[in-house]
Amino acid sequence: MTADAQLVPATTYVVRSGDTLRGISNRTGAGSEAIARANGLQPPFTIFPNQRLTIPGGRYHTVHAGETGIAIARAYGVDWGRIVAVNDLEEPYVLRTGMRLLLPDTGNETLEERAARFHVDIDDIVTGGEPAIATNEQPVQPTASSARVLPSDAAVAEPAHMRGSFAWPAHGQIIGRFGPGQSGERNDGIKIAVPLDSSILAAADGVVAYVGSDIPQLGGVVILKHGDGWTTVYGHIGQILVQRGQAVQRGQTIGLSGESGFVDRPQLHFEIRKGRDPIDPLTRLPPA
Repeated sequence: MTADAQLVPATTYVVRSGDTLRGISNRTGAGSEAIARANGLQPPFTIFPNQRLTIPGGRYHTVHAGETGIAIARAYGVDWGRIVAVNDLEEPYVLRTGMRLLLPDTGNETLEERAARFHVDIDDIVTGGEPAIATNEQPVQPTASSARVLPSDAAVAEPAHMRGSFAWPAHGQIIGRFGPGQSGERNDGIKIAVPLDSSILAAADGVVAYVGSDIPQLGGVVILKHGDGWTTVYGHIGQILVQRGQAVQRGQTIGLSGESGFVDRPQLHFEIRKGRDPIDPLTRLPPA
């Protein structure tokens, strides 16, 4: 994608008869969501003739079909989490074509300097991995078949609500616990030692939201969404057996354990997240 953001000056707009918030957005270049936030407007965003609206200034990127939050963040060398925060994006983080995203201020760094230190993490994939779709378009419904391969520009529908509780994705010795490590690094999940090529199981019913290896330290990764904002993450997988957009059931094999990523023995990195927040899996899993 092209980094073609428009610089919009901060100004005031006087509402005319027949104006809509979307029309004012198109006229000024600012995002309609940003205008609503700046003026305390709530759904259905009613405005009145002669009303004075604050138009928040800044750099705005217009979302095009198929663009993901990660791609947008990478193009501008900006942390996707900051874009989420600045724009008050909420679950399920579906971008719509034509939406104008306000980009956070990055100071005096050049685009090349920002791009050089850009990296992707689990939060980026969970909140910014789905491609943008048209306003009147619906995400693709999941299927139980692993034979379907979705195009990269197809967004996946996730469950509205979670069914049941979490189960262990693998059985073995816990060799890494949730929270700060001895070296100062933070572990957003747990690490379970397992024999090579052991079955990795879905911890709950859900939909495969991501398969891939965009996070080098975790190697092969599968991410499942379960509804109500719950997500599970499975890392260091040697062989992935599911496809993005596939519906899976609790206890179903989604991959085989491996040594992919920055590890020296077969193991599983497992996370449970509620929205953007990682939760200690041991508080949600049954006693081992």
